[in-house]
Amino acid sequence: MPEPSVHSSGLIARNTLMLYIRMLLVMGVSLYTSRIVLDRLGVVDYGIFNVVGGVVVMLSFLNGAMGQSSQRFLSYELGRKDIDKLTRTFSTSVTIHLLIAVVILVLAETVGLWFLNREMTIPRSQMSGANWVYQCAVVSLIISIVQVPYTAAIIARERMKIYAYIGILEVCMKLGVAFSLSLFPGDKLKFYALLILLSVVVSNLVNILYCRRYFDECGCVRVQFDKELFRPMVRFASWSMYGALAWVGRSQGCNLILNLFFGPVVNAAYGISGQVNEAVNRFVRSFATAVNPQIVKTYSAGEYDSMQSLMTYGAKLSFFLLLILSFPVLLVTDKLLNIWLVDVPEYAVIFTRLIILNSLVESFSYSMSVGIQSTGKIKRYQILVGSTVLLNMPVSYILLRFGYAPTVVFITNICLSCVTVIERLSLMKRLIPEFSVWSFVRVVFIPSLIVGMVCIGLYILYNILGLTDRINIFVTMILSLVTAILIEFSLGLDSGERRLVCDWIRSKILRV
Repeated sequence: MPEPSVHSSGLIARNTLMLYIRMLLVMGVSLYTSRIVLDRLGVVDYGIFNVVGGVVVMLSFLNGAMGQSSQRFLSYELGRKDIDKLTRTFSTSVTIHLLIAVVILVLAETVGLWFLNREMTIPRSQMSGANWVYQCAVVSLIISIVQVPYTAAIIARERMKIYAYIGILEVCMKLGVAFSLSLFPGDKLKFYALLILLSVVVSNLVNILYCRRYFDECGCVRVQFDKELFRPMVRFASWSMYGALAWVGRSQGCNLILNLFFGPVVNAAYGISGQVNEAVNRFVRSFATAVNPQIVKTYSAGEYDSMQSLMTYGAKLSFFLLLILSFPVLLVTDKLLNIWLVDVPEYAVIFTRLIILNSLVESFSYSMSVGIQSTGKIKRYQILVGSTVLLNMPVSYILLRFGYAPTVVFITNICLSCVTVIERLSLMKRLIPEFSVWSFVRVVFIPSLIVGMVCIGLYILYNILGLTDRINIFVTMILSLVTAILIEFSLGLDSGERRLVCDWIRSKILRV
């Protein structure tokens, strides 16, 4: 199988480096911010903020679907170099997002408000704060929906430096919000929700102003219904909507189910596990964000060999990058949370380990999903994969009704994620006959399985010998990080890939 072209590899490497710098800053600040917020708000208020915000996120499935559509169509037209159609595509995307904002606002102020006040398990004394948080989250969501086409334009044009700067700005404002909680003597939950809303307004406004200043297609936007574009974009989004609903239902729906059975304290543990997973997962998403536009552009140009190379190496590197970070975290999760948090909620340790394991399985799917979406033929994909993902809610609810522990939600999720990887692989072959399943299995799955089994053996050995208790946590994390890198380099990469890595490291040293 051919390797990605020199031009695309260099562009991906530069974009990935910029996104990693952003990710490291965002990850560090986000984790520290979560510690401060949990300490200042308390476990119950933190759990309320997490689960109430989850209700609003569930209403955003329309926006998630349309965001995928916008980025796909913008990247496609950039690959074809059709500037006129690119401008029309952007204006049509803005029009559709304005309609989505209206629909979600109506749903939020009717169905969402009813569910918050009638069905959720929240102490009566905290209902006023919960409603305040909810309204701030709704306004934040509406603002975020309107600016989605602008973020899609930045990613499609691969301006990752600007994307990184805006992300850093937003997370720094949230850090300032967390520190300011100690200065406010009143209801800290309400104060926190209001300041988070203000940070969202500022970061999104910067995003919009930049695009209008530097991108021609964003400079003169008008509300229009271009039939040639409106129908395929809405058709693409309508099927993406089902998939987005399934993913939101899996994450936030399970959070609500845990609230119904166990209350806000378990929601706090769920929120903490999600924070750790998000921090670790940012490495993979940064890499995927850099690779995804190239996958769509190679498909639109008919370069199917290059497209398969990008998807194959994208899947392999996504798993290896995530494993390098997650292996140390899995070894010392309990100690890490005790250092990070003042008060560690019950179940936070086991939730964190299970959600990271699920992310490792899902890391194989990122590049395949983009490859499937680049074809525009996503009906079968969304029905099949979305239905499998959505099964997590009813299955988890039934198992919890039978008295199983809350961890069953994550175990069910891991099993279903394994099924979706197989489904995506089958769909790739159906949609792109040039795609080689055996090549993907040989290059991605077999090396990843070997590396994964060795890491599992080391994890068991570490615990049997009690090394994590005897050795300092930071020494343990560094040793396990280096060990994971050496295992991947020696067992996960073939001779050609090892040579490329060595050449890349040598070129960086010489440049310095």
